[in-house]
Amino acid sequence: MIELKVINKGDPLKRNAEKQQEQKEFSPMAPPDAYAPPNMKTIPYEELHPFLQQLCDEHKACIKELDAFEEALNIIRKTGIDKSVGGKLSRFFNFFDNNIVVHNQKEDKILFPLLQKRLLEQGEHGHGPTPITAVDMLEDDHIKALQLAAVVFNFFGMSMRLPEHNSRLVLLDAALEQGKALIELLRLHIFREDNIVFPQAQMFLSNLELDEMASTIRP
Repeated sequence: MIELKVINKGDPLKRNAEKQQEQKEFSPMAPPDAYAPPNMKTIPYEELHPFLQQLCDEHKACIKELDAFEEALNIIRKTGIDKSVGGKLSRFFNFFDNNIVVHNQKEDKILFPLLQKRLLEQGEHGHGPTPITAVDMLEDDHIKALQLAAVVFNFFGMSMRLPEHNSRLVLLDAALEQGKALIELLRLHIFREDNIVFPQAQMFLSNLELDEMASTIRP
């Protein structure tokens, strides 16, 4: 059972956008344009440690599944649910349980604890009353993704069991909207990890430390 720890009340992206309007300061994970943060120091995939490369590779597989899930949602919006598209939904939720959740747990348990310590030591955090790092934001994303996936799965299941037509349509529409939100959350999350957090890990963690992390997940 995963303990839910909500770091930011409400949407952290919205909260930080409002904060930026009040003061000229950017937090590490809340730039004016989420996909174009200022002074982003990227590191090519080839220069990342193999452990970080493995995490990037898992992201690529996730993006493919998100694309397929988005296609399924578009089909449902146009024509409704049939056996074929129902199979696509099942595939995504199985992938979420068996791959995305496992991937996130790997980051939470292996990479993030030491990286969080280093980010605080290096001053790579917000300067509010409580220092917030990129790791805090990503852990928050992991919790929100679990919650959203559960909502979408249950909404789809309930919409197919309700006897009343209009009620089914309302619930189906809610499932589609929450599914879209889940896709957007995961895509932005992956972008932040690949382009901000993994480069930070490469800079602030030693190869020996990354080797030790990699050794904990080998069969």
